[in-house]
Amino acid sequence: MATLSIDPARRRFYLQIAFGLASMLVAILVLYLIRDVLGAFVLGAAIAFLIEPGIHRLTELGVPRVAAIALIFVVIILALAGIALLIVPVGISEVQQLQAQAPTLAAEAQKRINEIQGSPISILGVTVNLTDLTSTANAHLRDYLLGQFGNAVSIGLTALTTILQVLLMFIVAFLLAYDSGSSRRVMRRVVPNQYRTDFDQIWRRIRRMLFAYVRGQLVVAGLIGILCGIACAVLGLADPVGLGVLAGITALVPYLGPFLGAIPAVLVGLAASPLKALLIAAAYIVISNVILNIVFPKIMGDAVKLPPLLVIVAFIAGFSWAGVLGMFVAVPIAATLRILFDHIYPRLYERRA
Repeated sequence: MATLSIDPARRRFYLQIAFGLASMLVAILVLYLIRDVLGAFVLGAAIAFLIEPGIHRLTELGVPRVAAIALIFVVIILALAGIALLIVPVGISEVQQLQAQAPTLAAEAQKRINEIQGSPISILGVTVNLTDLTSTANAHLRDYLLGQFGNAVSIGLTALTTILQVLLMFIVAFLLAYDSGSSRRVMRRVVPNQYRTDFDQIWRRIRRMLFAYVRGQLVVAGLIGILCGIACAVLGLADPVGLGVLAGITALVPYLGPFLGAIPAVLVGLAASPLKALLIAAAYIVISNVILNIVFPKIMGDAVKLPPLLVIVAFIAGFSWAGVLGMFVAVPIAATLRILFDHIYPRLYERRA
């Protein structure tokens, strides 16, 4: 009876593939186990990736790598502190104005509610009485506010968790930046020998794509920040520069960020007048929708070489998969899959994709 024999080189190749797949499964398991702090690891890796060119230039000037990383971290922290000093005073001032105006606003709101309560409203011939609705809304609002005051301990724990995650983010960024080539070396070692040249080519293309993606994000955030700052200046809001900077920073959060950045501007407008708050809200909505639905898919699609429609689909899929964190990584993952497809398809079918 003939025995089945496998060439030693082919056997080694199969073992290398099995080892690579097993390593991938272990990596996925580890990511699942740290899913609660995965955001800190992703942001830390992003910071390490972004500061790598600066570290490289400083080391070329003779600065030790650890000192170069520390210097860049100090610059980042000082920049964040400067932004906080620019924005926080405005926030405190506007909150004080809101507190001063709160009795007047509350009295006006109560007047409107009193006008609604007990006054039948006719819609298309159907009479609607809002007495029960407004009373229920008042009761639920009161219960909600009382519940929030009782959650001081939970708020404190959330703040502590956030601080620890920020600290973890900087630790991850430092470790990855200190030995920037370690991740590539580890992944390259589990790739079969005959495919390591392909791995090097794909790795370089992914790096270029990530830099292009970051540039696209910064361009979009800059556009939103500038336009929102101009809108705040035109409407006469206090410190339009600070509000524009805040809008640009929050715009780095895909799709949701511009709407989060509108909240401080609306509060500042409300401190002046309800009409001004309404106008600034409308301006932010128009700016955000134009940028996010027209400009953003085009800029991001050109940066990562994806059709604008696929960029939108990637964001929706990422949000469904992992919320805001999924939106952060959705486009890079989709672009990475495109790079893999473009590299593998011609070699399998001997024609361009």
